[in-house]
Amino acid sequence: MNSETEETQLEEQPTCNHIHLARRTNNHVNISKSLKNKLRNSCTCSAKKAKKTFTGFFPVIRWLPKYDFKENTWGDVMSGLIIGIILVPQAIAYSLLAGLKPIYSLYTSFFANLIYFIMGTSRHVSVGIFSLLSLMVGQVVDREVQLAGFDLDDEVFKDIKDGNATDFIMNITTVNITLGPLNMECGKECYAISVAAALTLTAGIYQLLMGIFRLGFLSIYLSEPMLDGFATGASLTILTAQVKYLLGIKIPRSPGIGMLVTTWINIFKNIQTTNMCDVVTSAICIAVLVAAKELGDRYKDKIKIPLPTELVVIVVATLVSHYCNLNEVYGSSVSGVIPTGFIPPKVPDFGLMGKIAVDAIPLAVVSFAFTISLSEMFAKKYAYAVKANQEMFAIGFCNIIPSFFHCFATSAALAKTLVKTSTGCKTQVSSVVSAIVVLLVLLFFAPLFYSLQKCVLACIIIVSLRGALRKFKDLPALWRLNKVDAVVWSLTVCSSALISTEIGLMVGVVFSMLCLIVRTQVPHTAMLSHIQDTVFYEDGDRYENLLPIPKTKIFRFECPLHYANKDYFLKALFKKVGMDPSLEIIRQKKMLKKLNKAQKGKEQEDVKNSDNHDIHIELLSKKNDFKTIILDCSSIAFLDMSGINTLKTVLKDYKEVQISILLACCNTSVIDALRRGAYFGKEDKDIKNMLFYSIHDAVQFAREKELAATDSTV
Repeated sequence: MNSETEETQLEEQPTCNHIHLARRTNNHVNISKSLKNKLRNSCTCSAKKAKKTFTGFFPVIRWLPKYDFKENTWGDVMSGLIIGIILVPQAIAYSLLAGLKPIYSLYTSFFANLIYFIMGTSRHVSVGIFSLLSLMVGQVVDREVQLAGFDLDDEVFKDIKDGNATDFIMNITTVNITLGPLNMECGKECYAISVAAALTLTAGIYQLLMGIFRLGFLSIYLSEPMLDGFATGASLTILTAQVKYLLGIKIPRSPGIGMLVTTWINIFKNIQTTNMCDVVTSAICIAVLVAAKELGDRYKDKIKIPLPTELVVIVVATLVSHYCNLNEVYGSSVSGVIPTGFIPPKVPDFGLMGKIAVDAIPLAVVSFAFTISLSEMFAKKYAYAVKANQEMFAIGFCNIIPSFFHCFATSAALAKTLVKTSTGCKTQVSSVVSAIVVLLVLLFFAPLFYSLQKCVLACIIIVSLRGALRKFKDLPALWRLNKVDAVVWSLTVCSSALISTEIGLMVGVVFSMLCLIVRTQVPHTAMLSHIQDTVFYEDGDRYENLLPIPKTKIFRFECPLHYANKDYFLKALFKKVGMDPSLEIIRQKKMLKKLNKAQKGKEQEDVKNSDNHDIHIELLSKKNDFKTIILDCSSIAFLDMSGINTLKTVLKDYKEVQISILLACCNTSVIDALRRGAYFGKEDKDIKNMLFYSIHDAVQFAREKELAATDSTV
């Protein structure tokens, strides 16, 4: 760079700065006006605004009148039928996880589909019974039922036969309800669904409050490795809970911390009581289900409509169990009576809400996290938009309203959503079709599942866990890709499986947040070198054949500079450039002191002369092979007060050892912060010699300065 070019650049720099200052002033005015307008709009009410709010709360009002029957009907009807057919066996099976009767799972699937149809913004997600939520509900139900004095052993409660409910009478006060055509007196069952309903209502209220306060953004703090680890750990717990049904072993349920270990201990203690009929049935069902799933995955492009394997297995198994009298002859455990019709609505027991208020928090978080993540994933895939806060409202009311109809917690489920999209789903009309299928089962076909073996339901649950359990084989690849994410996944899996799902979720969230904090406190730093024949500079440790810059070092800090990482910034800078200015100042003072003592008479007087003092400083620092440090600020998004003071300290300390500090690639917010902190001196008078728009400009300036200094000494 010649002197004329440099002079032109220095003349243009203040002009750009004045423009930037004017823009900043205009931005402040615009922000003030924007805030006033928003406040005014939020405090006013009009018919147009009320209509917009109402249609926003019930999105179906917007899109249903525009429904394209010719384009969408076939895909919606087919996907709705298939999802409805899949929902029925899954609902009955997941009732085992929730510790409730199958009828309540069917209610949940019915109401959740209808409510999400009205309030949801996603066109594709399938909302209903979800295995993880069923497990979490079941753990709370088991605990509360046990605390209330009931026995958790399912075999204590005989199935209702021929409308006779006397086996449900307990030795404590019972509750009377009307169940379809039956009048039955119950104890444990009524209390269990009361706990589940209260838990669901509380979780829904939490979700509603999160929607009101617009806290949908919190889902971004639930990292993908953490959610995957939580799902895998919970899947291990689900698998363990179903083993006793596969083997036909009668062991008590083990709620609470360490459920997985306790259950396996009880299984091995009672392995001699294995029911061979259930074992054979389980082996056949798992083989058929796995084979069908593998064939479906392999030929999914050729098979347009997924085979309803679960329903086929359930129908065949029910027929075999009924006509072979497996329950009477071999003692195989069966589902029992699933009554038809609806139970009259009932207000959840508010007295129970205090007991389960804490348990509802992870339930609400998991429910909204999976729903929002799936909604956004499929919206991005099919090029439309979803509203995170409206999704929060939708899933919240999918829990609040059904809790009055003896239902339990729901959320979107990945497996059913994938089936839904693969079968041609276009809109949430498919959810209405699915709800109709479930309704037909509730009204007419539910009693037909009386002889269905519980081991068959357990097989359906276990096979549905394939996706989550397959994550184990992806762990080596995840470790190679990102070791921190691999540790987050592993820790979440272990804590979810070995301790409890709730604690596992908390551990995963806290640990992933700590990892994020550590990453910001200990970010990557690098020394840059020149890419030959270009104006670009990169990390010399990552790329080969880069050229060093004489007398200049370029330091990159890949993170915002704030109070939490300022010490790391200083340590990394001193280590990379090979000089701590404070130590260098102390060293130079010691050398000067020795030099002064060694000199006598006139020589000592010369040392005290200011001009000679500077010469000695230069000689003492001769071993340093650089005169300029360029800070690449391209990755520094912002500075707080501690960050500004740190840069001012660096500037001052290196100046004392005759080393210049130049800043390059600063964004406007960083420049504003430095100006407010008076980094560039009074009225920014030194900014043209300290701030550059690119690293190359800073390097050229340093070279010109070094050449000028060399010429002056010649």
